[in-house]
Amino acid sequence: MASWIDYTINGLIIGNIYALLAVGLALIFGVSRLINFAHGSVYLVGAYTGFVATTMLNLPLPVTFVFVVVVGALLGLLIERFGLRPLQGYAHIAPLLATIGISFVLDQLVQLTFTATPRALPSELLDKRFQLGSGTIGALDIVIAAVGLTSAALLYFFLRFTQLGWAVRATAQDRDAAQQMGVDVNAVNRTVFAIASGLGAVAGLLVGMYYNYIDPAMSFQATLKGVVAQVVGGVGNVPGAIAGSLLLGLVESYGIALFGTSYRNLFAFVLLIVVLVLRPNGLFASARQTPPEPMTGTFIAPSKPFVLQPRVLIGIAMALALLPAVYPDPYIMQTFTNAWLYGMLGLSLTLIAGTVGMISLGHAALLAIGGYASALLALNFGIPVGFAILCAGVITAALGTLLVFPSFRLRGHYFSIATLAVGEIVSLVILNWESLTRGPIGVSAIPPLSLFGIELESAESVYWFTFAVLVVLVLLQFRLLGSHLGRVMRAVRDDDVAARSYGIRLDRYKALAFAFGSFAAGISGGITAHLYSYINHETFNAQLSILALTIVILGGMGNVTGAVVGSVLLIGLPEVFRVAAEYRVLIYGVVLLLLVRFRPQGLFGTV
Repeated sequence: MASWIDYTINGLIIGNIYALLAVGLALIFGVSRLINFAHGSVYLVGAYTGFVATTMLNLPLPVTFVFVVVVGALLGLLIERFGLRPLQGYAHIAPLLATIGISFVLDQLVQLTFTATPRALPSELLDKRFQLGSGTIGALDIVIAAVGLTSAALLYFFLRFTQLGWAVRATAQDRDAAQQMGVDVNAVNRTVFAIASGLGAVAGLLVGMYYNYIDPAMSFQATLKGVVAQVVGGVGNVPGAIAGSLLLGLVESYGIALFGTSYRNLFAFVLLIVVLVLRPNGLFASARQTPPEPMTGTFIAPSKPFVLQPRVLIGIAMALALLPAVYPDPYIMQTFTNAWLYGMLGLSLTLIAGTVGMISLGHAALLAIGGYASALLALNFGIPVGFAILCAGVITAALGTLLVFPSFRLRGHYFSIATLAVGEIVSLVILNWESLTRGPIGVSAIPPLSLFGIELESAESVYWFTFAVLVVLVLLQFRLLGSHLGRVMRAVRDDDVAARSYGIRLDRYKALAFAFGSFAAGISGGITAHLYSYINHETFNAQLSILALTIVILGGMGNVTGAVVGSVLLIGLPEVFRVAAEYRVLIYGVVLLLLVRFRPQGLFGTV
């Protein structure tokens, strides 16, 4: 019994930390209708600011808290002023993508400053636990609970009894009406971002002290936990965010008690999917709350696509096919092979996000399904590698569509969050299903690439194989987009309400698009597995999903040629010019920010 009380206390304490994140996200969504994916990066900066304050500046704990809050608030002001305010008037998906770019930049700057080595963040508090009934509670637990309760009380007082707080509530209720009544909505945005970022930075400090551990990779999971808690409680609902955070903390704590720590995140994301599908407005939101605004098609900037004539495309393809014969440098061959694999991923996402308008943030899961399917088919059943890769594409198409199908009824940010959760669930299932995937040790000794029994040993043969597969997928996608089916998919993207009124069954066409896109991603994942010869649950991480989205935006949403060119520019050029690996993610983030701001239609325009 005592252990269950300890798990309950631990769940509530962790829930308090999640609440600091979720409340900030709820405030930002309330006034900006934006899910801030850079919030976890502010949390990361807060953790490292606390590290600097305690270990380098030797500041006492109360001063450290104030220092972290100030740094977090200033960072929030900078994000709002220079990262998001220029995007006012853009579609809601534009600032969301910008926050993803900002998170890439901030995370990499922290890593470049402090290196990727984890650090300890010790607490000045006594390492002593006090008896609480049949359970125990530590001094740091009490501090975390006190910070959470105090923050909630101050926030309640601010929103309820101050003039600026009234302006925040008015803006959250109806931004246009508040502006017409003389409310300075920019001042409201600044205030909300400062408060939210200050709370997020404190959350990073508290987590670092709680686990005595910080590292530059901790921001992504923090963002996910804050988003989960907010969606469970009700997006934009501050009391709901607090309740959702406490519920999430308890679910995770009890899940650890029953199944172990490796299942901790799995329960959180399953809870998110269930809430999204059954009650997308959240457990604590009004049942009559207005549904989320659709985002399908809203990032498709009006532009005339740049179309290359077929003879030009054929000429370029022939030149690329002859490249190994003219310049057979192994490094160049490998670089372009990687670009072709990412080109397949770009084709997949440009169809789903660009042609149908479903912004997927969990596309790396499709690579993982394809990679594991092909590797296990070849290893366990002795299926020839070429046929195993083809089967992996079919399996990915079927399984990927089945996993995402319940989310097709969602719109706006909600679909993107659902795909993000599905991606994390796939990764966690791979980690824990040891009898099939071999768990954390991964799959090794994967057979190398071969075709009709002939092993593709040289860099040139691998280049030709991947290039040929890419060309086939490109031709198939061109044929699809030029057909009646492609026109219907674009109609769904441009106005799903009008499409439904004409008798188009949205789920059917979304499923077809997702199946075709998943097939291309599965093929890419399968080839990658045989090239690497070893994969595990971290091989296809969430960073690849954002990279795929950047490729698609760079080339032009829905543009087949743009997806291939985007992969060459974003994957191939940094390799060719020997850009250091630690700077590449920073480059991806900056490129995404610049594209969203100055060229949302991409280099080749949208189709």
